[in-house]
Amino acid sequence: MVKENKKSNVFRSSYDVVGNIAIMKFSDDAKKSDKIKEAKRILSERKSVRTVIEKADRIKGRLRTIKSIHLAGEKNLVAEYIENGCRFKFNIETCYFSPRLANERKKIYEIVKKNENVLVMFAGVGPFPIEIAKHSLVKEVYSVEIGRECSKYAEENVLKNKVNNVKVIQGDVKRVMPLLKNKGIKFDRIVMARPNLKESFVKYALMAAKKNSLVHYYGFGDDKDKIVEQIKEDCLKEKRKIKILKIEKAGDIAPFKFRWRIDFRVL
Repeated sequence: MVKENKKSNVFRSSYDVVGNIAIMKFSDDAKKSDKIKEAKRILSERKSVRTVIEKADRIKGRLRTIKSIHLAGEKNLVAEYIENGCRFKFNIETCYFSPRLANERKKIYEIVKKNENVLVMFAGVGPFPIEIAKHSLVKEVYSVEIGRECSKYAEENVLKNKVNNVKVIQGDVKRVMPLLKNKGIKFDRIVMARPNLKESFVKYALMAAKKNSLVHYYGFGDDKDKIVEQIKEDCLKEKRKIKILKIEKAGDIAPFKFRWRIDFRVL
């Protein structure tokens, strides 16, 4: 992943590289001719990039999709991307994937313990589950994702990375978690790679939490204390006690707005 900021008297631009595709963002005053010029510059300088697009809209909804405009190179939306020794394939418009979370995913798989059962909620095309399976001695990882196309790519990526202990489940966590609860399926560790929505979804994670389970909750905003208070309130409603273990910034999402990881233990 590469992020570059360009400052001039004309416009500002930045871009992320996701394998063979560069995704650009421009300031509002950028002209189309300038955008194309910048796109061609990236193609010439970065030989691995074959397609340059502009992200034309903000990430939206639980599916976290974007709209794009082709600027230069091949007209292709399917990325082939390598991260932490794992290979991923996905459509960048229909499947959310943030290369900026590469180090965050590494932090998680490095602390997963031998023979743990792990749940990843909002798993997308499978980066958290697959990297956990590839780089730890985990017993089994459940990958739950509402998007049909994301889940299709997750299954393909599981095969691509030759991990046989990842179970991909396509469905809404609001429906999937009660089903797992009824089957008595519980987890030692839960990764809540949740979208930037108002709802916390903590209630559904608790359905699958064992006593002493560890939960890695991702929240968004400028005030981490508000996020922690929401978690505590939601756990109180479910009559579950927790202990906050760690609060760590996990990246910027906008000026003065951050992604936070809140680690807590279910008592």
